[in-house]
Amino acid sequence: MSNNPFFNDPLAQLLGDWSYHINIYSVLFRICLVVLLAAIIGCERSSKRHSAGLRTFIIVSLASAVAAMIDICVIVHTNEGFAIISAAAIVAVAMISGNSILFSSKSQIKGLTTSAGLWACSIIGLAAGAGLYTITLIAFAALLCCISQLPFIETILKDRSNHFEIHLELNNSLNLQDFATTIRKLGLKIDDIESNPAYLNSGLSVYSVSMTINERDFKQYRKHSDIIEALRSLDYVHYIEEMN
Repeated sequence: MSNNPFFNDPLAQLLGDWSYHINIYSVLFRICLVVLLAAIIGCERSSKRHSAGLRTFIIVSLASAVAAMIDICVIVHTNEGFAIISAAAIVAVAMISGNSILFSSKSQIKGLTTSAGLWACSIIGLAAGAGLYTITLIAFAALLCCISQLPFIETILKDRSNHFEIHLELNNSLNLQDFATTIRKLGLKIDDIESNPAYLNSGLSVYSVSMTINERDFKQYRKHSDIIEALRSLDYVHYIEEMN
């Protein structure tokens, strides 16, 4: 039955003995499975206009699954116990994922979730390639839930947090003192102000501002969006938004 004496995959037991071993049927099944699961994750990323989308997730997961199957064949035929191709695949995906992380002009990190999702999807590909179907499906369900559902929860938690950061564009650098005064009147504390050099020649004074809500004094507003809307009404504020 199973190639692994320590784990008999329940789904493989249902599928039959062919699914445990590397043969034409199991190869086709594992590739189809990993392409399908990766496509679902890739579609979710593409729907949110991320650079690593459908094709990237499928290619990475497919390559990982093939690497796992090649390692199994090499180990069976040479009695070597190290999955060197799978290890190399993980390192390669980690490098690709790292290169997808960018810093925007607003000093925000972009692509971190997609990068982590790409790396996780490659691990799922390895599990599928190794014939660990139950682990593959459980890990896939957990990954899909994290990527598609947790952002909603994160938004709620961030909106209830006493700490938040804004991207601020002022018409003139002299308005920064007026802005700081208004912040204090609203019951907020400025933790840090950092000038953004990306807008040096734009004619605007652009900053990243970290703030803390003082709950004892802060009674009028309850959500970060309310605070942003109040600050947006100031005449000297050209543009303002909360940073993720």
